[in-house]
Amino acid sequence: MFKVVSTSPTFGKYSLDPVRLLESEGCEVVILPAEISHDEERLAKALENVDGLIVGVEKITRNVLRNVPKLKVIAKHGAGVDNIDLQAAAEKDLPVAFAPGANRHAVADLAVGLMLSLAREIPRSFTQVREGEWPRVIGFELFGKTLGVIGTGKIGKEVIRRAQGFQMKVLAYDLYPDKELSEVQYVPLDQLYQESDFITVHTDLNEQSKAMIAAPQLEAMKSTAFIVNTARGGIIDEQDLFVALKEGKIGGAALDVFSIEPAGQSPLLELPNFIATPHMAGYTYEALREVGMITARNVLNAIQGRRPEHVYEG
Repeated sequence: MFKVVSTSPTFGKYSLDPVRLLESEGCEVVILPAEISHDEERLAKALENVDGLIVGVEKITRNVLRNVPKLKVIAKHGAGVDNIDLQAAAEKDLPVAFAPGANRHAVADLAVGLMLSLAREIPRSFTQVREGEWPRVIGFELFGKTLGVIGTGKIGKEVIRRAQGFQMKVLAYDLYPDKELSEVQYVPLDQLYQESDFITVHTDLNEQSKAMIAAPQLEAMKSTAFIVNTARGGIIDEQDLFVALKEGKIGGAALDVFSIEPAGQSPLLELPNFIATPHMAGYTYEALREVGMITARNVLNAIQGRRPEHVYEG
């Protein structure tokens, strides 16, 4: 009997299939309560006799991993691994598995939905109608506009496919351009910022991407430009974004992710040209089942002596 512990509260919650898969292969699955998952010392204690660890957004630090003699894998229930101490895991020869692209349709749908919401002022208009007003709202169309896509991995590609339905011109930036995307024009970031009507972010958070969109980049954008981030908080400098929105340097912004979450104290929430959602881009019933199944298979492969389907290589 193998013991698999999950700190992710959504693993197995909306679809039992991933849990059933693990149990069918002789695994005991334990979902840790938040009071343990978010307490470094208690979490470290809980992992002492564990074979597989499934991780949500909780911090998996060197201290958490200090005494894990049986652990064979850290499996992220999602794609981003910035909450895991990768160096500490490597020192213990622990593979860090993840589920890239499992929620690509869900995230792409929300990214386009946020673009439409910004362009047509949908949330603000609903609030005004609910309060008894009947305003004349003049918005912008997505049709025929220029979309800038930062990061053309699995999610970025799905956004591009949706943008084609609006006959948008797509400018893209990626460290590793995809030569198969013939309908996309790869350009330097400066050009993408200057020419795009809409900008959507789909890149990892790392030392290179942290605050990659700050005051200079925002200054370079069109005054009517809209920017959407469904990737990771911290890629956009939120203080600089606040200034740019308040001073009308860009048209609007929508963030599903923040540097500090929950984001209830963010000054951005005071602005009429800003939309926030609660880090929900990847959460659909379909996506949660898919990411759960990939995560379960990653764990099973590792504890049964095989390489996980998806190992993060850095």
